[in-house]
Amino acid sequence: MIKGLYEAHLPVSNICKSIEFYRGLGLDLAIKYEKAAFFWIVKNESWLGLWECEQAQITYHPSIRHIAFRVDLGDLKNAKTWLEKCGIEMREEFGFKPLEPIVMPDQTHAMVYFHDPDGNSLEFICKLSSEPEDKPKMYLSDWEKYLNNKN
Repeated sequence: MIKGLYEAHLPVSNICKSIEFYRGLGLDLAIKYEKAAFFWIVKNESWLGLWECEQAQITYHPSIRHIAFRVDLGDLKNAKTWLEKCGIEMREEFGFKPLEPIVMPDQTHAMVYFHDPDGNSLEFICKLSSEPEDKPKMYLSDWEKYLNNKN
C-alpha cells in the first residue's frame, strides 16, 4: 500500500526568506502561493511544503518541526563544509559538537543537524552499509575506526 513519503510541511515566519534558504539547499521551487511554497525534494516523488504562519514560533520538539533529507555518505562527509559555504552552521545534537556526522550504531545511520531561519530542525541522513550494533552514538570517524578494527 504505502510506497514512500510524498510530502512533509513546516511552519515559517517569512515565506520569501524561507524560499531563498531552501533554494540555497538546492531544492527546486515547484509552486509558490501568497503564504505557502512547495519544493521538490525528488521531482514528482516528494516535496516539502512551507507555510507562513504564527505557528512558526511554537516550541521545537523532535516530533514536530523536523525534516530529514536523505543524502549519500560522500555528501554527508562533506556536509559541514558545504553548509558553511551556504552560510549555515551545523548544530550540536545528542551532546555531540557539530564537528562531523554522528552515527547511531543501533540504526546504522549517520547524520548532521542544522536549522532553517525559523529554527525548524533539518537533518542530512544516510543509511550505512554495516549491520546494526548495540553501541553508543559516536562520530562517523570513530565508527569507521571501530569497523576497521573489528575486521
